Amino acid sequence: MAVTIEQLIASAEQHEASDLFITEGCVGRAKIGGRIMVLGDDRVEKDDMASFWRECGADPDTDWDKDAAYESGDGIRFRVNLHRTMGRLSAVLRQIRTQVPNMESLGLPESLLVDWMSRPSGFVLVTGATGCGKSTTLASCLEWVNCNMARHIVTIEDPAEFLFENKQSFFTQREVHTDTDSFAKGLRSALRQAPHIIFVGEIRDAETATIALQAAETGHLVLATLHSSHVTDTLERLTNLFPAAERDAALLLLSGQLIGILSQQLLPGADGTSLTLVCEHLQNSGATRDWIREVRLPEIGEFLRRRDDPANRNFLRSLVEAVQEGRITHETGEASAWNAHEFNRALRGVY
Repeated sequence: MAVTIEQLIASAEQHEASDLFITEGCVGRAKIGGRIMVLGDDRVEKDDMASFWRECGADPDTDWDKDAAYESGDGIRFRVNLHRTMGRLSAVLRQIRTQVPNMESLGLPESLLVDWMSRPSGFVLVTGATGCGKSTTLASCLEWVNCNMARHIVTIEDPAEFLFENKQSFFTQREVHTDTDSFAKGLRSALRQAPHIIFVGEIRDAETATIALQAAETGHLVLATLHSSHVTDTLERLTNLFPAAERDAALLLLSGQLIGILSQQLLPGADGTSLTLVCEHLQNSGATRDWIREVRLPEIGEFLRRRDDPANRNFLRSLVEAVQEGRITHETGEASAWNAHEFNRALRGVY
């Protein structure tokens, strides 16, 4: 028998899946609690898949890849990536949510992020691997602003992952390829829209990074994500975005405008079904400004290693704490640590 895409969407929603994977001739699969699960035994027919591509604005006969948005019959909105696999039509759907989780429920360092979100200007980076919840973290930060402050917030994403309801704040949400050509163009345009806060979905190039830093310098709070695993890795990747001739000026700007970096991982919870957020974070102040400007990354790594305060913490301490509190298993903590020996020493209290 065949299963319709609407039936798969309903099943994914029922199981609170984060992603839905569909390929013609195959059974549907969903990511539930970080694990890939099969949704029944019935396969998706080619005609149904081709019809779905057309509804998303793609031609199943000529197109190869396309990012799109889709609204189900139940009014649920998704961001969609259409692609081919071994010649077959495929799609990955991620729900665009309107219910934004709060920082406490996500396990974020709430007091630190509230402080950062309360700043009148500056640059905040949230980093991590694809699928680790960077956009969800920033959405929860923006929702806190929405509930507590009167601000104009401009978001530029590819595509939007959350739809915000205006409360105390007012949102202008824009999608790349739908409302603007690129992150850089959307960011330039945002500066003429009288924003207090600008959220850039991803820093991908030197142009976007430069405009973001200049926006922070001219009195805006700028939030962005970057695909990097740790605080020092983030600073290295950001530095390497800039051409050599522009690097010194960019680093001077970064050292002055950076508020902080939050790097995160989503790890399997000890209960075997949930996911647990583990964070590393740096708040830029004092000596770290000089280290950033001079790209002295070992000093920053050492600073995080020996500091244990609400504003500065490395992954090692966070992993140890997660194991001690029973949120993740010892095996997960050990596997996620840079150095298993160092992790086990720290678990015994030897840092």
